[in-house]
Amino acid sequence: MKDKRIFTINPGSTSTKIALFEGDKCLFSENVAHDAGKLKEFKNIVDQFPYREATILDILNKNQIDLSTVDAFVGRGGGLLAVEGGTYIVNDLLLKHAAEGANGISHPAQLGSLLADKLAKQYGRQCFVVNPPDTDELQDKARMTGIKDVYRNVHLHALNLKETAIRHSNQMGKQYEESNYIVCHLGGGVSVSAHCMGRMIDGNDIVGGEGPMAPTRCGNVPASEIIDLCFSGISQKEAKALCTKTGGFVSHLNTSDAREVVRLAEEGNQYAALVWDAFKYQIIKEIGAMAAVLQGKADGILLSGGIVHSQELVESIRQSCS
Repeated sequence: MKDKRIFTINPGSTSTKIALFEGDKCLFSENVAHDAGKLKEFKNIVDQFPYREATILDILNKNQIDLSTVDAFVGRGGGLLAVEGGTYIVNDLLLKHAAEGANGISHPAQLGSLLADKLAKQYGRQCFVVNPPDTDELQDKARMTGIKDVYRNVHLHALNLKETAIRHSNQMGKQYEESNYIVCHLGGGVSVSAHCMGRMIDGNDIVGGEGPMAPTRCGNVPASEIIDLCFSGISQKEAKALCTKTGGFVSHLNTSDAREVVRLAEEGNQYAALVWDAFKYQIIKEIGAMAAVLQGKADGILLSGGIVHSQELVESIRQSCS
């Protein structure tokens, strides 16, 4: 049976990743960088659509990539309401939710399905999203809080977390649906998740201010301290930004680059060293929590994301968690 050709689009905050696959083989891949100043000109995320589309098409033309040979198009599925993990056919309702940000979160991932769908229609092909950011498979007891009618939501790097677990399972000759894993994505946001027999039954809300601090995110903060902060004169917008944009490394050291934090620490900046140690400590602590969720029955602790390039960080996690 002939391998299918699939074209994928993954919009991020300052870039759009595109790739063409034939089966498991990557035929073409490009991380299209966008001018930050240009992106600021757009009032809303969906207003970026023509600019990002033109940039992508220009790259494809320069590299002579013929999309007429593509069998299916796939976009990152931002802006959706909560769904179970899996592959979804893009339809009018999904596109409506993506365009308006039905989940209440404004993020360039909303453009994934919109961009992929336009190309799919142009070439008469189907369009899909896979394990969108709003994948929600929490067990009911994981949703409860100590306040009536206030529940935990879940926003995770579901696409990466599940793919990492699936690939590891394949390498081990096992089925993802028959395995238990703790999977961590360590990037601009940090997701730590418990996977039980093919379902992501718990994890930190990376939008809501849960889990470890991250380069741009505050992570867990005591509720009383947040209440005091919110009544100290900052706006709701500024407070929310601490959860996703101005918290973490940005708040402490005015940088979102983990490599810069490590460099400062290695050069003797004691505060940077403390921030880096706290970052690792909080990841390890969250892994321990997910291990308890799985009753200690984890087939592996899996790491992904750009910060995993730090062997020192990986070794710290290994020493504490293996």
